[in-house]
Amino acid sequence: MRTAYLCRAYPDETQQAVLNRTFGCVRLVWNRTLAARQARWQADRKATSYAQADRALTAMKRDPDLGFLNEVSAVPLQQTLRHQQAAFCAFFDNREDVKA
Repeated sequence: MRTAYLCRAYPDETQQAVLNRTFGCVRLVWNRTLAARQARWQADRKATSYAQADRALTAMKRDPDLGFLNEVSAVPLQQTLRHQQAAFCAFFDNREDVKA
């Protein structure tokens, strides 16, 4: 038997700001990593591994223009890479279920 719980969070203004910043950084990392994957595929016909994407994230965090990535937790940024890797693996394995 499965049990489901419904809960709702009511973050205050400070927490909302942290969440908004985190979601924005996650979106930026997803989009830049996706663009890099697509560019590499177009140029070399080679897939990008999780380790390569992780190194790219480290390079993004060292870029002075993207220094704000260091202000949020690394966990959601790393999880973004894992989710993207799982999505690509599922796509190329012709699976519909994506498990991260």
